Amino acid sequence: MSRVMIGRTIACLALTVAVASPAAAEQNDVLARLDADQSVRDREQASRDRDQAARDREQAERDQEQSRRDREQSRRDRAEGQYERAQQFIERGEWARAADQFRALAEMNFPRADAALYWQAYSLDRLNRQAEALTTVAELVKNFPMSRWLNEARALEIAVRQRAGQSVSPAQQNDDDLKLLAIQGLQHMDPAQGVPMLEQILKGTQSPRLKERALFVLAQSDSSRAQQVLADIAKGNGNPDLQRKAIQYLGIHGSTANRQLLGDIYAASADIDIKRQILRSFGIAGDRQRVLTAASSEKSPELRSEAARSLGMMGARDELWRLYQKESALEVKQQLLQGMMMSGDVAHLSEVANSEANVDLRRRAIQMLGMAGGGGRGGETLVNIYNRQTDPDAKRAAVDGLFVSGNAGALVTLARKETDRDLKRRIVEKLALMNSPEAREYMLELLK
Repeated sequence: MSRVMIGRTIACLALTVAVASPAAAEQNDVLARLDADQSVRDREQASRDRDQAARDREQAERDQEQSRRDREQSRRDRAEGQYERAQQFIERGEWARAADQFRALAEMNFPRADAALYWQAYSLDRLNRQAEALTTVAELVKNFPMSRWLNEARALEIAVRQRAGQSVSPAQQNDDDLKLLAIQGLQHMDPAQGVPMLEQILKGTQSPRLKERALFVLAQSDSSRAQQVLADIAKGNGNPDLQRKAIQYLGIHGSTANRQLLGDIYAASADIDIKRQILRSFGIAGDRQRVLTAASSEKSPELRSEAARSLGMMGARDELWRLYQKESALEVKQQLLQGMMMSGDVAHLSEVANSEANVDLRRRAIQMLGMAGGGGRGGETLVNIYNRQTDPDAKRAAVDGLFVSGNAGALVTLARKETDRDLKRRIVEKLALMNSPEAREYMLELLK
């Protein structure tokens, strides 16, 4: 190619580039703006993802804390049930089983471990295992130097040492049984003769089992002296189990004087267990005002929760609702919801389920609606909640509520409309466990 031709070609290329440059530059600017916009959207999405992750972590922490509280409450309930069963073993004279049960309670950090140790020693003594009984008494004295069971334990220690190494005759084994028969006969005796005998038993070194029976007989008496002795025991002049029994008896025989006495003991006591028992006795006696006062003014969330349960048993719907609106502690509000369930207050539970800002309380209210009865109005409420809620956990709670209440018809209706695979699977799983014509019919429908 000649030099002239080469020069012309280069000139043409230069001209082409010169003409195209403005369009290319504009295109590059557009691409740059698009990249910048995408970068902004990516950062915004990343921020939303971080926020959602933070919310998920917070929810997981709340769920874990609630699960921990539920486990702790379940542990306490199981321990209380085990304590009651162990007491029944003693009532039936099943000493080996009683000793094992009380030993297990003492080792599991049970709130009444000192009582468990005493009863273990008592049972071991009955099994003629005096050396082990004395060791258990020593453990009680060492680990619980301020226990109110110490006097009972020392009296038992004296009796055990007297019998150590000696065979126990049948007559000695049956002493308490004979005394218990005599105590039952005292109910038909002249109180002027019977009450002093019972009082002597309560002040003496007899077994706690015998003392409980004596206290029961005293509680049936209308004599002023019997009532005074019962009041003294309720104030704490006896072992803790006797005190709880006396408080219970005062609630069962809920006269004005007894309720006033319980109120005085409540005000003077710092013992959470005793105050809880008094609240239960107020509930038994139907003293709504005193329970409401405790629920409104107690600093202890545990006692406010106990008061909520008692109000639920008394059917105090309006009072529970007013307390719920003023309460700030989550665990107390949960117990107030349970109280609403116990009182059958579907209306206020529905209001909480639909409008409560706290997700955990909203789910709790939905669960309580199911337990309050998911048929009729309760069932309609749960179905409406399921249809309106976007929170999957709230929907699952509504399904659980309908399952607990046995409302298979409503569950079938929801299953037929549900498009979310996981939610539909949960509904079907519940229906598979229900023995109802609607559930069976729907199962066959799915198979077809």
